[in-house]
Amino acid sequence: MPESTGTPPEELFRRSLRLLLEKDIDGWVGLWAEDGVMEFPFAPPGRPGRPDGRAAVAAYMADYPDHIDLHDFPELRIHRTTDPGTVVVEMRGVGTLVAGGDPFDMGYIAVVTVRDGLFTSYRDYWNPLAVPPSLAQSVPGAGGAR
Repeated sequence: MPESTGTPPEELFRRSLRLLLEKDIDGWVGLWAEDGVMEFPFAPPGRPGRPDGRAAVAAYMADYPDHIDLHDFPELRIHRTTDPGTVVVEMRGVGTLVAGGDPFDMGYIAVVTVRDGLFTSYRDYWNPLAVPPSLAQSVPGAGGAR
């Protein structure tokens, strides 16, 4: 397997979290390869399960800050794998729901692959049973329909 060049996956992932906290969705999307794929294996029926390509990822994430004001990603653990371009990430995203001011707290496990310093694959194993009802229809990364 060829070794990745560019930014190591751990560093790119941490940078992506900083951009999300800064609400810089354009910057976050800029970390993706043109053919990068985001997958949600546990997406309920009728919800997007696979934005395919940078443009689809951008459309999926475009109004994320309008729904969730992220404050932190505590308990971040990044695990290396035998593939130098792939990491497994455990984390929580915490913040506030913009619409009503209620707290947001979601656990995530992601399998992330980076090639040439860009995301090429991001499988996000969020729990659809933990989605607050007010977000269930509208928010990416929380099972929302788009």
